Amino acid sequence: MRKTLKYRLYTSKQDKHLVEQIHVAASIWNHSVALTRRYYRLYGEHLPVARLMKHIAKLRRKDPYWQKLGSQAVQDVCQRLDKAYQRFFAKPGPVGRPGFKKRTKYSSFTLKQAGWKLVGPNKLRVGRKHYKFALSRPLPVGGRQEGTIKTVTIKRDRAGRLWVCFSVVLQSEYPTPNEAVMRPVGLDFGLKDFLTTSDGHRIESPLFFKQRRDGLARLQRSLSRKKKDSNRRRKARMKKAKYEATTAAMRRDFHFKLAHRLCDQYDAIGVEDLNLDGMKRRAGSRRRWGRKVSDLGFGYFVEILHHVAAKRGVHVVTVGRFYPSSKTCSECGEVNKDLALSDRVWRCGGCGAVHDRDVNAAINIRGRAFPHGVGGVRPARLAIAT
Repeated sequence: MRKTLKYRLYTSKQDKHLVEQIHVAASIWNHSVALTRRYYRLYGEHLPVARLMKHIAKLRRKDPYWQKLGSQAVQDVCQRLDKAYQRFFAKPGPVGRPGFKKRTKYSSFTLKQAGWKLVGPNKLRVGRKHYKFALSRPLPVGGRQEGTIKTVTIKRDRAGRLWVCFSVVLQSEYPTPNEAVMRPVGLDFGLKDFLTTSDGHRIESPLFFKQRRDGLARLQRSLSRKKKDSNRRRKARMKKAKYEATTAAMRRDFHFKLAHRLCDQYDAIGVEDLNLDGMKRRAGSRRRWGRKVSDLGFGYFVEILHHVAAKRGVHVVTVGRFYPSSKTCSECGEVNKDLALSDRVWRCGGCGAVHDRDVNAAINIRGRAFPHGVGGVRPARLAIAT
């Protein structure tokens, strides 16, 4: 099992050496993009990655600036470009082929076996320089912990902060979900409440962006007043990026805590496959709930829920998006085709049962995801009930 652990590097004067190596990686990336495009114009085919790495290694021996980046990190840049082209050839999309990148927007470089060493519980040596990182959780290597670090990635975020990411291979695997579970639940996502469970519990929407929107607007106005390419504009941009990163961290923290709480309370969780693009638009091209849906982050929460559930041995089953969970009576199964979005409470015409819209949808999602109990359901991520 492979796991990636991310730690914040302490700010120091030596950070400039890491930043410079990121800039070197950007230079190699741009040169490689130019080479692949020229090769395609001349020969009508993609430049093989082995030939690209061999050519870049030859150029690197003559360029002292490129030698500031380790040889394996240089190879990784070429491999990244090749993977990007493979994705483009497999599924050409609106993004287009890999392109050039400004060095200020290039974010990371990766070291493999050489060029780094752990010299302490929270101290890392890259090249000849030592860097300390915040040990927010122990690294699962050394001592009784049987893990092997495969790669080390130095990453710079939009706020200019540096992080170190360890890709660790562990011998232990995720626990197998218990087949005799007795606590299933269905989750219905909404705009009024973040989600409603089939037990009737409601989780309110935090709306972190809405809470901090005025502060972001103030920082944006300050940024727009600064002269282009000035030092003050750079500082204002970094300040705004840190503010946005804090908002994202607050949302991510809420999602993780909620996912852990759900996995503590239930053994099997049914969720719906939301059409997020459809929720963001009304009929035609005008926006309706785009900002709010993005602020809630339903898709990101579901990814986190799958991740946490896999570690905890909890079933997660996804119900198809075309199942009318809100319009179906959870008592008799009759579908109310005339149900409007404004109808929060409705009465079934077949059995006369009165339903809360969200609770009824959550009950239907639970029943659709686990129609015959929970035993025998495939673990976590890929089970889909259509």
